[in-house]
Amino acid sequence: MQSRTPVAFLKQLLALPGITTAAALIGTALLWEAAARLLSIPTYLLPPPSAILGSFSSIGFERWMGHIAATLRVALIGYAMSIVIAIPLAVVMMRSPFLSRTLYPLLVVVQSTPVVAIAPIIIVVLGAGDAPRIVITCLITFFPLVVSTATGLAATPPELIELSRSLRASGFREITQIRLPFAVPYIFSALKISITLAVIGAVVAEFCASEAGVGYFIQLSTSLFKLPQAWAGLLVLAAMSLLLFQAVVLTQKLLFPWSLPKNG
Repeated sequence: MQSRTPVAFLKQLLALPGITTAAALIGTALLWEAAARLLSIPTYLLPPPSAILGSFSSIGFERWMGHIAATLRVALIGYAMSIVIAIPLAVVMMRSPFLSRTLYPLLVVVQSTPVVAIAPIIIVVLGAGDAPRIVITCLITFFPLVVSTATGLAATPPELIELSRSLRASGFREITQIRLPFAVPYIFSALKISITLAVIGAVVAEFCASEAGVGYFIQLSTSLFKLPQAWAGLLVLAAMSLLLFQAVVLTQKLLFPWSLPKNG
């Protein structure tokens, strides 16, 4: 029994949430550091993790917060705008087959068009400021929300719809009390995807035209061959996306716990 105790402890440790992911990240960082030092890879090509971590302190807290706040502002406003537009549009498309046939191909065309290609046009039309960056972010996050919401609304069991109609429920009550609650898992699946896309959209917009933001910071650092700073900005973006994703997950757990999978 004593010889099995360390094995049992290791199994319990590995069963902890996120422990294997953290171990994999730490192991990758150690291998990266060792390879960069043993192979003498120039810092301007592939900086070691120690140089990347050291670059955080060289930037300054206020400067980091300014760039993070600029990216977050654009990402969250664009994300909120896409929610406000996408969910009502999905309801309208579900209620009207004619509009669904008309609008869905147009949405596919918009989604298929590379945002990087139309971003300069949007910036020229809307001018400087947050407006073009918010629109670009909204375009990137919009499509998954429309498709998932429309799918969830259409997937409502027919017997529930028949029951509501037999009780003479209005179309508004059918949407708000039957179809939308049933579509909540679909909506949150899209919200989780779109929140990470919102960060991508904000960064793409900052690459095109911006004087602040983490994307702008990465582009500036790369142009000056300050690769450790650029990698530090990339880590900030990854952490930002993870935190926003977890915020959406927490919102679902707190407000709509019944929409979670039974084993979740």
